[in-house]
Amino acid sequence: MPAPRPLPPELAGRVFTRDEAMRAGITDAMLRGRRIVTEHEGVYRYASTTMTFALHVQAALAVAPPDAALSHLTALRWWGFELGPELPVHLATNTRHQRRRSGLVVHRYQGRLRPVLHRGVRTLGPKRTFVDVATVVSLGRLVEVGDWFVAQGLVDLVDLRSYVWESHLDGVRRARSAAVLVREGSASPRESQVRFLAVRAGLPEPELNVDIHDDAGRFLARGDLVYRRWKVLVEYDGWQHERDAVQRQRDHLRREALEAEGWRVIVVTVADLARPAYVAWRIDQALRARGYVGPGPRFAA
Repeated sequence: MPAPRPLPPELAGRVFTRDEAMRAGITDAMLRGRRIVTEHEGVYRYASTTMTFALHVQAALAVAPPDAALSHLTALRWWGFELGPELPVHLATNTRHQRRRSGLVVHRYQGRLRPVLHRGVRTLGPKRTFVDVATVVSLGRLVEVGDWFVAQGLVDLVDLRSYVWESHLDGVRRARSAAVLVREGSASPRESQVRFLAVRAGLPEPELNVDIHDDAGRFLARGDLVYRRWKVLVEYDGWQHERDAVQRQRDHLRREALEAEGWRVIVVTVADLARPAYVAWRIDQALRARGYVGPGPRFAA
């Protein structure tokens, strides 16, 4: 039995259309063979090609209307914030009639989409994506998204709030509630999550990522969530199992220096975030030990 004809190397590691396959010398019989996989009707890849998020996007756009742009969680991931699964791919279009396809959700709109070209792909902008994502994520997650967009310099906080206030898109009510809680200066989505759970529990809002000094003005540390009035510092620690001995020693000395100056340090880990009421209770207890007399958390520990 003769060996199969080699597949053209120029199509390896990517998705391609039938026309591209024909130009490269691939026959219809080869397209039906085991060495080639059909992603969508008329869109293929080699069986040896591992599908990535970018390839899923390219495959979806290959069968989408010409005006289609990435939207919702797909646009969010394309901007760099990974939330939710890679599939289905979400696209927005003004085209009315479009076939349903597995792994693809097409959102049809009448108004102008105003997409931008980001990393070579038509994508709805960050402000529009913020509102679209509001239809599928919780308020807390949406605050994390907003914090991240602002921290990355992709949107201006004032512009974001103006946009959601003027918008009439689906999801705008939740987007408006979230935009009020979005802040500049958050260093990570996890920090945003800790701040959100504290504020939603009715606790005072902390400063974000500010320098802490001793009474003589000497720098002690840069804190994640700082209650300066009560000398309480809340830190999110996402690396507790990955630091080397040198870094652990530095962290230990840093904490000792803070405590020597009267600071109370609360460390929150990813496991703690599964118990938000307990985290809020810990912060509340630390604040009360330093003189805070406001209302307690709105949910029990």
